[in-house]
Amino acid sequence: MPYLLLDCIYIIIGVALVLWGADRLTEGAAALARRMRVPEIVIGLTIVAAGTSAPELFVSMVSALKGSTDMAVGNVVGSNIFNTLLIVGCAAMVAPMHISVSTVRKDMPFAVFAALLMLVLCLDDFSSISLTGNSISRFDGLLLLAGFVLFMVYTLKMARKKTADAAPAAESVAADVPAWRSLCLVVLGLTCLVLGGNLFVDAASSIASSLGVSDGVIGLTVVAGGTSLPELATSVVAARKGQSAIAIGNVIGSNVFNILLILGLTATICPLQISGITTVDIATMMVSVVLVWLFSFTRYTVERWEGALLTLLFAGYMAWLLYHL
Repeated sequence: MPYLLLDCIYIIIGVALVLWGADRLTEGAAALARRMRVPEIVIGLTIVAAGTSAPELFVSMVSALKGSTDMAVGNVVGSNIFNTLLIVGCAAMVAPMHISVSTVRKDMPFAVFAALLMLVLCLDDFSSISLTGNSISRFDGLLLLAGFVLFMVYTLKMARKKTADAAPAAESVAADVPAWRSLCLVVLGLTCLVLGGNLFVDAASSIASSLGVSDGVIGLTVVAGGTSLPELATSVVAARKGQSAIAIGNVIGSNVFNILLILGLTATICPLQISGITTVDIATMMVSVVLVWLFSFTRYTVERWEGALLTLLFAGYMAWLLYHL
């Protein structure tokens, strides 16, 4: 019991380090980019977006390198479920989310495509719907990274047509931040991400083994929830301020980054064996993003009742996981 309590403390410290490190990394990188006169929209779509996905990236990579490949895959799947069900659900309940036509018709389909691509790559043997024993190989990882490159090329081309949009995270960075301070923030942020991710994975794996819970379930719940905290806070605050585009854009961008970049990079470095992630988990991820997409077609708004339904579906999925422990 004392060791279990200590591991819980380590998890809290690890989450705090990862979240704080991601914030410092984003702040420093955005300041450097602005000093180099890179357009703010490009900063928001690249550096800031990567910064908000940094917790998932470092936790997944550390998990894979330590042999907890199920935790790495579970982190991505669980984070996307958190994003589309809990985060969009909570944000929509705070205030109805108004979504632009271009987002519904051009951006959301890419998130659906990314989820479908992951499902296909996880099914090595199409004669069975079971994921156990399958893997995401280095070649699969390269395919995901290729998809990420296409997404970024498409996004940047679209960004050039939009002169009014800008990333709020980048706007908050002072243009006169000294270069040395920006570099220190980047180094400090990366250090905290590595240390926090390492501490988090070790503690989570220890708890999983002591309680007889698989790494996959821990990744789908505790790890995914911890690394999705930045998206939850950003989207809820944005929705409360009436900035629906920020809230929904945060979710879409994070989902695409999680699958194409994070899973792709992790699998390229270390092939991922699947044993604790089930078809239900992947299907929930697929259904959740499709459901948000369909809700968006109704007057291009996610209403409060639709947000409540998404939140209830998330609660039901969590209950299903706990029931099958």
